[in-house]
Amino acid sequence: MRSRTLLPLLGLVLLLALPWLLPQLLPANQAQFWTANILGRAIVFGIIAMSLTFLATYGGFISLAQMMIAGVAGYTVAIFVEGAVPRIAGGLGYATAIPLGLLVSTAMGLLVGAISVRTRDIYLLMITLALGMGVFRFIETNIAWFNGYEGIRNVVGPSVLGRDFRDAMVFYHIALGTAVALFCGVLYLVRTPFGLVLQGIRDNPRRVAALGYSVALHRIAAFGVAGFIAGCGGVLSTIYNIGISPGSIGLGATVNVLIMSVIGGLGHPIGAFIGSLIYTVFDTFAATIYDRDRFNTLIGLVFLAIVLVSPDGAIGIGARLRRLLGGPRR
Repeated sequence: MRSRTLLPLLGLVLLLALPWLLPQLLPANQAQFWTANILGRAIVFGIIAMSLTFLATYGGFISLAQMMIAGVAGYTVAIFVEGAVPRIAGGLGYATAIPLGLLVSTAMGLLVGAISVRTRDIYLLMITLALGMGVFRFIETNIAWFNGYEGIRNVVGPSVLGRDFRDAMVFYHIALGTAVALFCGVLYLVRTPFGLVLQGIRDNPRRVAALGYSVALHRIAAFGVAGFIAGCGGVLSTIYNIGISPGSIGLGATVNVLIMSVIGGLGHPIGAFIGSLIYTVFDTFAATIYDRDRFNTLIGLVFLAIVLVSPDGAIGIGARLRRLLGGPRR
C-alpha cells in the first residue's frame, strides 16, 4: 500500500522537476522543445484520451466522439474570445470563454450519451463515430460560425502572472496541473456512490436496475463527466495550436486518441497518459529514425507490437514486470 502511494508521488515530483532539469542536460532550444512539444503535448493528448479511458474502464463502453467533444470546447472558446481571427462573436475574455467552452463540451457529452445510451459494443462505437464525423462535416462546411476549412486562429490564451500562456514553462505547468486535478478527480469519483453504481452497471446492468438505480441516467451522466474532461483537453489543445481547424477533430485525430488509449491500457486512467507519451514521441521522431516517406509504418509496427505483447497495453506490461520481479500485485 505504501508503494502505491509513494510511486505516484515520486512520479509527480519528477514531472514537476523535468522542465528545470532538461536545460541542464540539453541545449536551451532542445529543452524548450521537449518541454512544450513533447511533454506538454503528451499531457494535453492524455487528458482527452483519459476521457475515453474513463468511460471504458468504469463504464464498460468506448466512445469515438471524444475528440469531437474536445473540439467543440476549443471552437467555443475561439468563437467567443476577443482577439481571435476571424472575429466570429468575440467580446469575451478568456476567464469567461474558457468556462463557457467547458460548459458546452459537458452539454455535448450529455447529448452524445443521451443519443447512444441504448446501444452497446460495436453499435455504440458506430453511433459515437457517426456523431463525431457529423459534427466534423458540419463545422468543415460552415463558414459563418466556424470559418470552414481554415478554422479560427490567434487563440493565444490569457496572460498568467504577466507571462504568456504559451511560454513553454507556463503551458507545461498549467497542463500538468490540469491533468493531475482531473486524474485525482476521476479516482475520487469512481469511489463515490455514483462511481460504484457505474462500475456495477458495467459488470451487471440488470442487477443494478433491479436495485432501483437508473442505468440510462448513470450512463448519460458518465458521458457528461467524460465531456468535461475532454473539454479541458480541447481548450488546452486550441491554445497550444494557437487556434483550431476541422482537421483537429477529423477521423485521423479520432483514431489517434483511440490508439493512445489502447496502447497505454484501458484498465486504469494513467494508461491514457502513458499511451499519449509513447504516441507523441514516435509521432515526433519516427520520420528521423526511419524512412521519411514510410515513418507511419514504424509507428504502426510499434503500436502493433505493444498490443500483441500485452493486450492490456503498457500498464499491462508494467504489471507483468512487477510480478516477474516479485513486486506487489495490483
